[in-house]
Amino acid sequence: MSSWSSWLGERSAEITSSHRVQLGITAAVSVGVGVGAVFGIQNARRWYNIHDLKDSIPDIDSPHHIDKINQFGGAVPEDSHDRKDEERSAALARRARLGDYDEDLVLEQLARNRVFLTDKGLVKLRNAFVVVVGCGGVGSHATAALARSGCGRLRLIDFDQVSLSSLNRHAVATLADVGTPKVQCLRKRLEQITPWTHFDCRNQLFGEGVAEEQLAPWTDGQKPTYVIDAIDNIDSKVALLHYCKKNGLPVISSMGAGCKSDPTRVFVGDISASAEDPLSRTTRRRLRMLGVKDGIPVIYSSEKAGPDKAQLLPLPEEEFAKGQVGELGVLPDFRVRILPVLGTMPAVFGLCVANHVMLEITGYPHDYLPSKAREKMYDGILAQLQGLEERVAKSCGYDPLGLRIPINSDDVGYLVEEVWHGRSAVSGLASRLALTRWRRPKGDWVDMRTPGQKADCLGFDEVVCMTKDEMLKHEKEVLKGGKAPEDLYDKQVIELVERRWEVERHFRAQR
Repeated sequence: MSSWSSWLGERSAEITSSHRVQLGITAAVSVGVGVGAVFGIQNARRWYNIHDLKDSIPDIDSPHHIDKINQFGGAVPEDSHDRKDEERSAALARRARLGDYDEDLVLEQLARNRVFLTDKGLVKLRNAFVVVVGCGGVGSHATAALARSGCGRLRLIDFDQVSLSSLNRHAVATLADVGTPKVQCLRKRLEQITPWTHFDCRNQLFGEGVAEEQLAPWTDGQKPTYVIDAIDNIDSKVALLHYCKKNGLPVISSMGAGCKSDPTRVFVGDISASAEDPLSRTTRRRLRMLGVKDGIPVIYSSEKAGPDKAQLLPLPEEEFAKGQVGELGVLPDFRVRILPVLGTMPAVFGLCVANHVMLEITGYPHDYLPSKAREKMYDGILAQLQGLEERVAKSCGYDPLGLRIPINSDDVGYLVEEVWHGRSAVSGLASRLALTRWRRPKGDWVDMRTPGQKADCLGFDEVVCMTKDEMLKHEKEVLKGGKAPEDLYDKQVIELVERRWEVERHFRAQR
């Protein structure tokens, strides 16, 4: 035991006398102390961070910073990553508009349009100045398409702000844009795509009194190349179209996309041809009073309302009970009822608008199909109906000379296409169509109260679509022979006629 103690003492003496061993021990101790210190600091920081976070959460009863959320439910951005991205995009756009961009890159971005429109056409589009009035569902899609296609100057006019309900149809708005002006939302988003596009944003309501200022030339004197009407308020719409027509500014107008769902019934045509679109009809009537009858291209839908389709929702009774219903509108005289809108249809209208403007500006040939190009057929059916009514009038003891029926060629198109879907109610055939009175008239069905005039009191819900041969048989056996339709046709035909008339009466009530 003593020998072991003696040996251990000698080794301890050697260790303590060795500088290398002492340095090694010192280093090991230092590392241990350092690691412990690091863990200690991290734990301390974690502890302080947790307590700082807890302290930052206010009590339920304490006041909150509600000013960080705007009245539309959108968050007010602070120094976030998104804000920095937007600032960088805005700076890039400012430089690009001053000419600090690579022309080759721009042409590469517009390569597909360049090939389609040719260099000459693309130059015209890039030098164009287009005014878009109304930047909602239709206007935002038209603006986005024009910017992406290379339009050089865009003036955006709209008084409204992005709302949560706007997001189902707006072209570029996000949740972060809720509560911001629609014109600024479009500029901010689109300059991230085409930074060289020049924007002039007017957060204003268009009106007759400010039309001259809002449709004024660009700062260098360039007049608007084209004006787009995407307004859903009738007074502003009429004022814009009348001003453009009076001052020779090319304009295209978008009619109602609300309550529409059939893209195959969207047409481009003159405002005089859009006979069955309610907004177009009202606009046309107001313009006619101002001396404008035609010459304005419009985007419109020939789709008709029906009992099983979306309708303009009425204001709840409880809102009427509160009084001052007008205060519920965004502005005086603006609608306060809810307009159902399928998000795709404003996009269809807006893209059709942009397409027309690009073709017009660049001179690209376009020959639109006027509705279904069946005007001659409608004229023929109208002539047949006129002759039929004269024959029926004669068989009933009336002098048919000068008899006028209350149906025109547009009405024939509506009855054939919309009420009867272009097919005979009897056989379902779609060829050699004709219109006929359904039952033999009774009583005084010819109005002769006006001297020198004979007015046929024929209603839309008294007319049925058949083939010409079926019509002649119907005339012989029902209108002249005295039979009832129930004696000649089966139950399915009778029920079909009643259903179609019900739909027609429903739509007529909306007109």
